[in-house]
Amino acid sequence: MTPRSPAPPARALWRGWVHLLLGGALLMPYMLLGALVAELVGAGRATDGYGAVTDPRVFLAVLPVVAASGLVLPVRRVETTAARELLGVALPDPADEPRERPSWDRRRRTAAWFTAHLAVGGIAGGLTLALVPFALWIMTLPFVEQQTATAGATTALPSGWAAAWALPAGPAVLALLALAIRGAAAALARLGPALLGPSPAERLAQAEARSRRLAERNRLARELHDSVGHALSVITVQAGAAARLLDTDTEFARTALTSVEECARSALEELDHVLGLLREERPDGVARQPALGDLPALVERAGTGGQRVELVVDGPPGTVPAAVSREAYRIVQEGVTNALRHAGEVPVRVGLRVRERAVELEITNELPAAPRTPGRGRAGGRGLMGMRERVEVLRGEMEAGEMDGAWVLKVRLPW
Repeated sequence: MTPRSPAPPARALWRGWVHLLLGGALLMPYMLLGALVAELVGAGRATDGYGAVTDPRVFLAVLPVVAASGLVLPVRRVETTAARELLGVALPDPADEPRERPSWDRRRRTAAWFTAHLAVGGIAGGLTLALVPFALWIMTLPFVEQQTATAGATTALPSGWAAAWALPAGPAVLALLALAIRGAAAALARLGPALLGPSPAERLAQAEARSRRLAERNRLARELHDSVGHALSVITVQAGAAARLLDTDTEFARTALTSVEECARSALEELDHVLGLLREERPDGVARQPALGDLPALVERAGTGGQRVELVVDGPPGTVPAAVSREAYRIVQEGVTNALRHAGEVPVRVGLRVRERAVELEITNELPAAPRTPGRGRAGGRGLMGMRERVEVLRGEMEAGEMDGAWVLKVRLPW
């Protein structure tokens, strides 16, 4: 819901009055139709058209028709906008509401609000049309001699000092009318969130949809961080090694630059895949997802820049379920990336053990004599956070920290 700052009292009064008069204006076609039907069937006392329109019985008779029309007419967006702008009710933006066919619960609540708005607005409009001219008229009594006709007899109304009471009476009538209007508008404002706002079930559905969107955004952010971030880290290390050895070891520099090209191409493919998901151009899973079987290629790319990376595999990676295999690959990828980024040229050991119902990962690298990024703790950053999120989704276990002069990452993922 969009929070709205409270309007000044005078402005709130006028806006509430306009909202009620709008309800009265919307009620008039129903009253005219009811008056016409009453005249045709001869219901009630014989009156002229104006008397039928103002007949309370006609007013009560048309309210069920108003409620029925509120069930089928597309009035919810109009009423929501009017309540937001004129009454200051905190309601969702009508443009954000779902476009699908409204439920019967929403229809009933809309019909109840529509009926209340038109009924209270009709009464407020009638009082406004009657009391405002009356208040102005009685204020003229001390200055203008007037007469009234009652039962065929003409009676002179008091004037001059005898009618001095009329001067304060007129403003008092207007003040009472303003208080009544303000109270009616406040009552409708309190009723608005229950009838025009989302129901508890709709709020729960909206919260679930928002949670799914956030989870998907976090997943895509992890994919970008792990895939593209890894490729850029490898490219940085390899490009630096090629620049250092370009004059002394041309063959190594050529190999490193070739690996830079392959990593950049792989990063572009990963980026294109994630952008396709964001644009909903293709369903998730169309592009090939990495798996544990791709770890040798990952290690080989990481080692082309001079980094010593060792992979030890115990068990068949192909037996691991696809979802677990993909997440395990991403965790190893991020672990190797962290080692490339922070540990310098110390050797990195990657251990993969495939057990009966779980995958165990262990990434170890010696602690460098001086960190490559001074002032930054090893436990911080988005990399470890992303790995923990992946582990938690699969209900696994993760440990990361210094142990016996080395940085050790241990992960266990159940199938």
